[in-house]
Order: sequence, then C-alpha cells, then structure tokens
Amino acid sequence: MEIVPGVIFLKQSDPILATVIERISYDNLELTYYQEELDLLTALCQAIIFQQISTKVATKIFQRFILLYQQSDRQLTARAILETPDEVLRSVGISRPKIIYLKDLALKIEQGLPTLPELALMEDVAVIESLTQVKGIGKWTAQMFLIFHLHRPDILPVNDLGIRSAIAKLYNLNTLPDPKTIEKVAQKWQPYRSLACRYLWRSLAIND
Repeated sequence: MEIVPGVIFLKQSDPILATVIERISYDNLELTYYQEELDLLTALCQAIIFQQISTKVATKIFQRFILLYQQSDRQLTARAILETPDEVLRSVGISRPKIIYLKDLALKIEQGLPTLPELALMEDVAVIESLTQVKGIGKWTAQMFLIFHLHRPDILPVNDLGIRSAIAKLYNLNTLPDPKTIEKVAQKWQPYRSLACRYLWRSLAIND
C-alpha cells in the first residue's frame, strides 16, 4: 500500500478529507479487529464470520473458531472445516447460514479456488468474480479482501455502511449517500480510493 504518496495526493486533492488526514496518523490506519496477514482460508473465514454482526461479537466468535482447531492440535484447513460437525461450529456462536458458507468455502478451496498467490496476480474484477463463487461471499466481502489482504490501492466499496456514514458526516449530507453520490465524491481520490476509505473508517471514531 503506497502510504506516503497516497497521503500527499489525497491531501492535495480533497480539502475536506485533508482535515481528517491531519487528525489521523497513517500508522494508525489499520482496523485493529481485521487481521491483514492471514492465509486465504483464514482470511475468508474471518470475512464470513464478520458479516452483519457487531465487530465486538464477531471478534469473539472468530477467536473461538480459531481455538477449535488450535486446541485439538489440528491446523485450520479446508478438510478440517468439512469434517467439523455443524453442532461444534454452532457451539462457538456461528450461525447455521454461516456454517453453510464456511463449508462451501472449504469445498471450493478443495476443488481449486485460486490460491492467494494466484489471486494476487489477477485483476480486481477477476478476483471479485472468483471469490463470489463461494456461497455467502458477495461483492462487498470480496472488496474488503482486495483492500486488506491484497492491498489493492483503488477499491471503493460504495455499499459499505461505514463509508456512507463517514461521507455523510464529513460532507454535511442530510441522508446517507447512494452509490452514485459516493462515486462522484470519490472521483478526486483516484487512484488511492482504498487509502481514502481507511481514513473514512477511522474518521468515525473522531469526536467533534
């Protein structure tokens, strides 16, 4: 991720975003609950578990999920997930739909889902197309993977609630912006929209 050039570019391109950048050190841009240096299977399991529940709850469930395999002296592998009884996964707080998603992910990996090195060589659109073949992984989840794990510099998740809320707050909008409005606001951030999004997420924690 091109931090310094991106920061300079964004500050010069958008005076409103520049006020946020001045208040947030780029050393603090990582979302502490989102572990970026993970293997493909673990990263996608994390993405599925974190869907549509609070960060606090998701973090606890994900930790329990990882412990299932650490405590049994088994590595977290696709085969291990497929062989884990549904009720065991339920016991750590994973919902039944997400169990289906996790097992479909494991099956897809065994059947030849592109590896992390292979995904790293693919275009953004191709990565999204590959990952969304897995049940429960939609465009938003694939975009988060592109930002946090493949470190792609110009991703704009227009349906992300945090991004919508941050833009509404910073740009004094009366309602949450729709995708077209977000794309218009973000035009000036290209080719560093991923970095801009990191600042937007962090801006939500700033007290005026």
